[in-house]
Amino acid sequence: MLKIFSGSSNPQLAQSIASYLNIELGRSVLERFADGEVHFYIDESVRGEDVFVIQSGSHDANFHLMELFLMLDAFKRASAGRITAVIPYFAYARQDWKDRPRVPISARLMADLLETAGANRVLTMDLHSPQIQGFFSIPVDNLMSTPVIASHIKQLQLDNLTVVSPDAGGVGRARVFAQRLNARLAIIDKRRPAPNVARVLHVIGDVRDQNVLIFDDMVDTAGTLTLGVDALKREGAGQILAACTHPVLSGPAVTRINQSGLEKVYVTDTIPLKKEAQSNPKFEVLSVAELFGEAIRRINEGSSVSSLFT
Repeated sequence: MLKIFSGSSNPQLAQSIASYLNIELGRSVLERFADGEVHFYIDESVRGEDVFVIQSGSHDANFHLMELFLMLDAFKRASAGRITAVIPYFAYARQDWKDRPRVPISARLMADLLETAGANRVLTMDLHSPQIQGFFSIPVDNLMSTPVIASHIKQLQLDNLTVVSPDAGGVGRARVFAQRLNARLAIIDKRRPAPNVARVLHVIGDVRDQNVLIFDDMVDTAGTLTLGVDALKREGAGQILAACTHPVLSGPAVTRINQSGLEKVYVTDTIPLKKEAQSNPKFEVLSVAELFGEAIRRINEGSSVSSLFT
């Protein structure tokens, strides 16, 4: 039997997924002790059940991840038949290799911790680096938000559209998106001298008089995004839009976007939109609840999930 439980990071998405599947969220209690430690217990039997635990690593990522580990451990000790960690936004995915000496490979450590805690499978979306799937010895399904976002962009009926990758690392992701929209592709050449510090050099491709859409997996501090907007303006671009899967929106991100030449930023609900962005007309949220719900249904039934990746 299928059962879905939610952590505290994104209860709205969890409820939407449960509604799509026409089931109720599982009963559990998630609290904090006076010193801040997580207190969790399952308020119903899960013995032999197919359990899905929904938790994003959003905003207070360290707390939400610890919460997830403890929830997984509880289900393992309660003899759940199979435990799938549904992690719409996989935190620490940006640290997936040793880019200099004496640094951790944090994404690999995350994989080890999830398996040790009790996860038998992982369902996530738009990993920052798809090769992170290789860090796991359990099945990992990495959904793409491209179908949801592309379907909405098509409805806008934009002429002369060019999809822009904000850096060389995102070219593959942007190319798939551009193919869905039958659009041209451009690339922003970027150098990053320090974490969360970007310096745009120039645009590769002709964007003059084009409507452009910058497509990326996440927006963190929005430094890369807004510098990219400036570069595109200098190259004569017309309407400038942006779309991303994970609206992390740390620090000055919302202020930077407000002050930029961006007309609209389309994001998904893998992470709850920060309060200062919720009533901001520049942001529009597209839900991925149905996509996750369908993936969960297929995993539970043992049918193919691969068609949802494209």
